[in-house]
Amino acid sequence: MKKLFLILILTMLSVNSGVVHAEDYKLSMLPRFFPEKLTAMITPLAAYLSLETGYTIVPVLTDNFASYQTELLQGTISLGYENPLVYINVSHAHEVIATAVKGKGGDKFRGIIITRPDSDITNIADLKGKKIMIVSKKSAGGFLSQKLTLKQNGINVERDCKLSEAADNRQENVIISVSIGDVDAGFIRASALHKADEFIMPGSIKMLTETAWLPNWAFSVRKDMPQENKDAISKALLKLKPKSPVMRAMRLTSFKAATDSDYDVVRGLVE
Repeated sequence: MKKLFLILILTMLSVNSGVVHAEDYKLSMLPRFFPEKLTAMITPLAAYLSLETGYTIVPVLTDNFASYQTELLQGTISLGYENPLVYINVSHAHEVIATAVKGKGGDKFRGIIITRPDSDITNIADLKGKKIMIVSKKSAGGFLSQKLTLKQNGINVERDCKLSEAADNRQENVIISVSIGDVDAGFIRASALHKADEFIMPGSIKMLTETAWLPNWAFSVRKDMPQENKDAISKALLKLKPKSPVMRAMRLTSFKAATDSDYDVVRGLVE
């Protein structure tokens, strides 16, 4: 227990100071939340992996989606946790070793489309020509899931709709914009439906439809990492139990072994 506490303190200091030794592995997560929340999520995981593998794994944060992706591609971040779209974009430099498992969707998740209750949008076809706010073009649950569903219904979302990205790529900003009528519809992750309840009038948004299932978030490692190190990290991830402190911090049930081909459905859509 004392050893775990010491590593937690050291890793938290590393997040705050940015001091990382050359032999350390950096762990990061796509910055979907504010820095304080991200730090609380990944610091216990870094401490656990350090104990289980014997490697020094240091949690670090990036400013935004673009900088996160760049650091994975450059090899600055050795261990990453990212949505499937970002994983596809970095998969020539990183390889997935595990997929997140969470909630009713298990190893898959989906997005939803929201509108106002008084909207004239009653089905997917009505979205043509409408102003739609998305989380980001790099968001899987707040863009890619919906893009796939609209494609299956004969709509090219980037050509046939008027898209805008949410400020700071925040799900709650999409919800607020829909609720006050700034846009006609919004794309968000299904689990984010109530994220802005405290900021909007009750009953000011409704779900139009759920959208396509996608493979869940990927835990990836640098391709040039020694295989024995990859195996040790993978083994440690798969040992994590539901409701363990690490899994509670990550808001997950568990990790499941994964391979690159599990993400081909996303790759095909992007290409």
